[in-house]
Amino acid sequence: MQGKLMMADDNFPQILRDFVPDVGVLYFEGDLTLLQNRCIAIVGSRKCTQYGKTVAKTIGKRAAENGVTVVSGLARGIDTAGHLGALEAGGKTIAVLGGGTEHYYPPENRKLQQQIAREGLLLSEHEPEYIAKAYDFPKRNRLISALSESVVVVEAPNRSGALITAECAEEQGKNVYAVPGNITSYYSFGTNKLIRENATPLILIDDIFLDLNISPYIKEDNLLELGEDERRVFEVVKNCGEVTIDEIYHKTNIKPSEINGIITILEMKGIIFSSLGKILVAKF
Repeated sequence: MQGKLMMADDNFPQILRDFVPDVGVLYFEGDLTLLQNRCIAIVGSRKCTQYGKTVAKTIGKRAAENGVTVVSGLARGIDTAGHLGALEAGGKTIAVLGGGTEHYYPPENRKLQQQIAREGLLLSEHEPEYIAKAYDFPKRNRLISALSESVVVVEAPNRSGALITAECAEEQGKNVYAVPGNITSYYSFGTNKLIRENATPLILIDDIFLDLNISPYIKEDNLLELGEDERRVFEVVKNCGEVTIDEIYHKTNIKPSEINGIITILEMKGIIFSSLGKILVAKF
């Protein structure tokens, strides 16, 4: 479905009225009901490392598995990886464009943009044929943050537009996460700077969903790879619902120092998670 929304329309997104009242019109192509979903933004630089692409794609996949819609800007690099991660996992994604919905930029993302129009949602402040100018891209970033409950900056050099998105998110009172990076890397300077300025360092991807009060989802196939002690700890957590390390020790006789290591491994695999001193199992 294609069309446009005016601020005065009943179905104009309330979240944009609240956070971006200067938006007069929105052109769209795709499923408008996605604006009612819980959303996170995945943003970062166009030029990025393979590590950054992998992280962005993994976050997009985990969002899809947890029923969360991914919002990004369809730019090269991190944006593209975030969109792809969501779509490849069968999830939904919203692309907020600098140009019109019928202008394909970057040109290599033509098929991806068409797929998002079919399976997700394209949004723009401009008429469909509009060709984006350089200043349109940072301007649209305020929409990306406004539509999202949390913004994750994966990789960003010091002058990246992704830092504008993070700034908008902070002004809007949204959660801002930054993926820690190599302190000698050009591509991580901006994210590390955000952490220094009080963005939340993203250590475990599922922390994003825990902070949204969403119990992270895992596939049962992941359990097939567990070692003997890992499985014993998992079974205790699963059977008890929520436990402390001391309770795991009494039920397994595994040394507390070893339990800590096992819990870290299981958290990294997304099988269990910690909250307020308790250890809980992820949902299946």
